[in-house]
Amino acid sequence: MDDRTTSDRTRGLSEPDAHDGLMDIVTEAFVAHRNLLFTVAYEMLGSAADAEDVLQETWLRWVGVDLDTVRDQRAYLVRITTRQALSHLRTLGRRKESYVGPWLPEPLLTAPDVAEDVELADSVSMAMLLVLETLAPTERAVFVLREVFDVEYDEIAEAVDKSPAAVRQIAHRARAHVAARRPRGVASADEIRRTVEAFGRAVETGDLQRLLDILAPDVVLLTDGGGVVRAALTPVVGADEVARVLGRIAAAMSLQPTQVNGDPALIVRLAGEIDTVMAMRIDDGLVTGLYAVRNPEKLSHLEQETTLRR
Repeated sequence: MDDRTTSDRTRGLSEPDAHDGLMDIVTEAFVAHRNLLFTVAYEMLGSAADAEDVLQETWLRWVGVDLDTVRDQRAYLVRITTRQALSHLRTLGRRKESYVGPWLPEPLLTAPDVAEDVELADSVSMAMLLVLETLAPTERAVFVLREVFDVEYDEIAEAVDKSPAAVRQIAHRARAHVAARRPRGVASADEIRRTVEAFGRAVETGDLQRLLDILAPDVVLLTDGGGVVRAALTPVVGADEVARVLGRIAAAMSLQPTQVNGDPALIVRLAGEIDTVMAMRIDDGLVTGLYAVRNPEKLSHLEQETTLRR
């Protein structure tokens, strides 16, 4: 392993060659950690578009860093990303105040390996991202970095401009807050598959009784149209009410099972075009939560899988 400093590696080269060599090192480090940095930003913001903006800003700051002062490139990049995401999170909060109807995270088409990493899948699920929405910006950053990415308290302290002692207190408070609100449990893969298949058949055939058998009595449906397309402006609660709403979508639409944010989901198409993405929360063989994103501005990341990493 080459542990020479950047200066050692570039000494003896002409100025243009040294610059090119340094840029190669900078670029290689950023690319190596890009998926991790995107995941950090996305978990803090719930928006892929804003996470991409954060990565652009992280890159611009990273290229100006003196690498001789960097002990751990991964930690340094995470620190930059966290600071940029915190800035965006405060702006995003102001936008959400004027959002029409329920706000849902931007859904991501995820590969099966995300679902296999139980902790990662749980942390990016629609249900968990909505829980994280109830945290203050700094609490959210501390919780994500510590609980999901296992970042040391000292490193988190540098990222959020707090003392390590303060970060420990924030982490304790955030854990308690999340524990009181997080989804109930994790269903087995077979249970999820059976429930999703039965749910899809019930919706497609308009079989109200079969649908009622699959929905939990206290199931909640959230629909995000962003004021752009038609959607319920308040949560739809209860199996009867949710079944009635779902019964309206069967006639002219086709359903495609998929994985969104590590959870089972259905892509709903109308005339071949994506109309809605419906993520599901399943507990004890019943659908307890449905998260239907219809806002066209949030459906752009569904043509190809997004790689998430811890």
